[in-house]
Amino acid sequence: MIFKAVGDSRPYPDHGYTAVKDWAALPPRMIRLDLLTTTRSSLDLHNLLAEDSTFYGDLFAHVVSWRGHLFLEDGLHRAVRAALQQRPTIHARVLELDD
Repeated sequence: MIFKAVGDSRPYPDHGYTAVKDWAALPPRMIRLDLLTTTRSSLDLHNLLAEDSTFYGDLFAHVVSWRGHLFLEDGLHRAVRAALQQRPTIHARVLELDD
């Protein structure tokens, strides 16, 4: 299994981070793929196969930490690409949410 779990929604409350500049304030860190729960179960192959998939977005995946779980909010294509390259981790910006 690549991820801890595959989900179809965001179980955590709205955090208000909407723009790349909001996320850019968080430093990236290494996150193991097998600790992540996805918030989407489908992947757009155009994003996965694009040579420069970060042209319009953040270079790092976006992860929300809530109630002891890590949720992959944005960057599913980066995570799958890492798994296909047999890399167990990705660089991600992690937002810590309180209950």
